[in-house]
Amino acid sequence: MNLLPLPAFADNYIWMLHDARQAIVVDPGDPAPVQKALHDLGLRLQAILVTHHHNDHVGGVDVLREATGATVYGPAREKVPEPLVRLAAGDKVDVAGLHFTVLDVPGHTAGHIAYYGADMGGTPVLFCGDTLFSGGCGRLFEGTPAQMLDSLDQLAALPGNTRVCCAHEYTLSNLKFARAVEPGNQDLVHYLGWCEAQRAQGLPTLPSNIAQERSINPFLRVREAEVREAAQRFDLQADQHDAVAVLAALRQWKNEFR
Repeated sequence: MNLLPLPAFADNYIWMLHDARQAIVVDPGDPAPVQKALHDLGLRLQAILVTHHHNDHVGGVDVLREATGATVYGPAREKVPEPLVRLAAGDKVDVAGLHFTVLDVPGHTAGHIAYYGADMGGTPVLFCGDTLFSGGCGRLFEGTPAQMLDSLDQLAALPGNTRVCCAHEYTLSNLKFARAVEPGNQDLVHYLGWCEAQRAQGLPTLPSNIAQERSINPFLRVREAEVREAAQRFDLQADQHDAVAVLAALRQWKNEFR
């Protein structure tokens, strides 16, 4: 299977998997990049996977469904364009010869889900929408810090070589914040240099992988001493020994960070 990030809007990626005949797309907020890729590559769209209800992830669903007859899969507890197959934790999706397990990962939205494919040519793949970004995590629009921590812990426990296919090119801004949190992290310094070189060439920084994120993403590192102490410096009321409080402080700090 070929894995392609299709740029959309200012900084979205619509992920496409294809085998030169059939294709799957994830979170098509805009139908146009998908239609162009299908045409240029001579592909038939078999399925649309949706992680959450925000319009920049579902805005192209109706057009693509009507044009291709693709089956739509999405979260059980969110408003997504009908008809669709509704999914929750533990459900399986088998399409185009691929097999995904559904993970419940609330926080960014109340019913956000992710799709984990363990057998993808030897390298697992994760479509995580706006829950996990490279170097960051989604804003807490509907969920709680405790929910987001649980979701991120769940993702961090996946195999280290799992490709992390998040839905936005936010990496450089996230890493700028991560360096403010953890300036002594040399893994972060090296990764930032690589990402800057990628973007200078107009190339994506994604997919990342779980091992990389464990080493550089402050939201996956809330139990590390330097991260805990930085969170408490930002919010003197935050208990640095409470991972939920550390994540909440980091998220608020990131919201205000410039």
